[in-house]
Amino acid sequence: MADIEVSSTCEEGYTVTNVIDDEWELVVDALSEDGPSPNQVLAADYISCYIPALRVAADQTSYDDLGAVEAEVAADLDDDDDLEAVAFEIEVEADLGDDVEEIVELGEEICHVHSALQDELHAEITLHDDAF
Repeated sequence: MADIEVSSTCEEGYTVTNVIDDEWELVVDALSEDGPSPNQVLAADYISCYIPALRVAADQTSYDDLGAVEAEVAADLDDDDDLEAVAFEIEVEADLGDDVEEIVELGEEICHVHSALQDELHAEITLHDDAF
């Protein structure tokens, strides 16, 4: 048995209904009419993986709690609508002092989506600490 199992159905058109591990349903539409596009899902998935990874990285760097975390994701598409660039603008409540870069890099190492993407698509990450 695989670690992750997805059953996908496309009755017609470009909308695909996915059932993930017989538990979660995700509708993805290549035209963004009935749901987010695959690129939109990937951008959301990337930040949804990176934020918990950032929390673990901070914890491993002696910061017990980042507090509130807010992020904006900007993703650029090329002329073929392929994902070309991703950038995260992240704000955290905690004051991380001189450890910001170390925590960002450790978060990248921990993030499974970051690891799965080709180097050219790794997010450019800007982290603002002591933001709230």
